[in-house]
Amino acid sequence: MSKIIVSVNPILDYSVRELCKKPYYSHPNGCPNFNKKQGCPPQVKYFDQIFDITKPIYAICNVFSFLEHVKRMRRLHPEWSDHQLKCCLYWQGTARKQLRSHVAEFTKEHNGHFVTYCPEGMGVNVTETLKNVGIFLEWPPVYVSYQVALAGIMVQKGGKCDGKNVKTG
Repeated sequence: MSKIIVSVNPILDYSVRELCKKPYYSHPNGCPNFNKKQGCPPQVKYFDQIFDITKPIYAICNVFSFLEHVKRMRRLHPEWSDHQLKCCLYWQGTARKQLRSHVAEFTKEHNGHFVTYCPEGMGVNVTETLKNVGIFLEWPPVYVSYQVALAGIMVQKGGKCDGKNVKTG
């Protein structure tokens, strides 16, 4: 488990919210949380309605060794298909727990910062945002999977943080 914390200039592209509706394996209508889960589109506000983008924004990244996970699962379950070996049910929980730990450390040192665990849902193109600071995401992951939260100061316009995915430190 390793982490990267870096100041970023978030690339706002509200069309990335549409990725939530893109079909994927066993989900012909896209993410089952779309339009259902608090903190997911279309209910969640846009990033710049919650975060003051004139102040520093930080990407808090968990670096999960996806390839090592697949190798480990192959040793434990040699009869499994590639799809089973890579299935997010067997690794995403661990990776997200690691990210939450990194965020907890960050918010202890950065009191008053708000954090979103779902920046794409708020209209941030995370792939392009991280590319601009030299972090290249693999789609789909082969070697490494990054779990990314963004942190910053809340706008002072009286905007209210709605949604469980925005937390304060």
